[in-house]
Amino acid sequence: MMMEEVKRRQKPDWLKIKVPKGKEYIEVRDVIDRNKLHTICTSGQCPNKEDCWGRGTATFMILGNICTRSCKFCAVATGRPLPADLAEPGRIAESVRHMKLRHCVITSVDRDDLEDGGAAIWAATIRAVKEMNPAVTIETLVPDFRGRKEYLQVVINARPEIISHNLETVKRLTPQVRSAAIYERSLEVIGWVVESGIRSKSGIMLGLGETEEEVIQVMDDLRRVGCEVLTIGQYLQPSMKHLPVKEYIRPEQFEKYRIIGLEKDFRYVESGPLVRSSYHAEKHVL
Repeated sequence: MMMEEVKRRQKPDWLKIKVPKGKEYIEVRDVIDRNKLHTICTSGQCPNKEDCWGRGTATFMILGNICTRSCKFCAVATGRPLPADLAEPGRIAESVRHMKLRHCVITSVDRDDLEDGGAAIWAATIRAVKEMNPAVTIETLVPDFRGRKEYLQVVINARPEIISHNLETVKRLTPQVRSAAIYERSLEVIGWVVESGIRSKSGIMLGLGETEEEVIQVMDDLRRVGCEVLTIGQYLQPSMKHLPVKEYIRPEQFEKYRIIGLEKDFRYVESGPLVRSSYHAEKHVL
């Protein structure tokens, strides 16, 4: 194999964006460090971290920073997690207050080691944030809870404004990309959210070898179960141990998908190379 083939593909110009770190960025970083919190911004190597932190927003990651799954696209560490921290919900709520957030996004690692998949901590965190910050709206990006509806219901009962669960990729590539996940099970989870009356959301990455027809099929599958909000972004290889980027999708193609999604009656479609699950999340409550 030639050296050029083992190196990561060089990023195109539209992905080479660097946002200056200003006062707001430092304040967000300090709140997160002081409260010993985790964010998917850092653990997931999000390319928008400087931009979001510079605007005073962050996506909190609860239940630790070690995942029980080993998805081939994800930069979050995998292994044996520490016990759940029962004080974490209070620290999240305090941080939301200190950051003066109007909209809060929360995600978590997969905790297949816990009987309820961490649902109780999820619910406690949502309630703590709402009690301390009554005006704040909340989006939760949840795992699949191994397809156990009763555990998802615990999160639903805490009544966040949005519940998101990502398909991450097209059906054909799911076994290669997502550890222990099942495409149809994820659709079922989204369908349960829709049934609850809470706004539903999902997201996928491009550049893993999917076709346009497969991306459109994902849209159709999500609309079939009632999903309202869709995010589409470019997959970026976190390290040489992760799946390689097969293709950097051009901005014009992302725009084409955005238009197709809106034509299929998604309420919101965020589609662009640097789009991630929490991109413009505050708009999706309206």
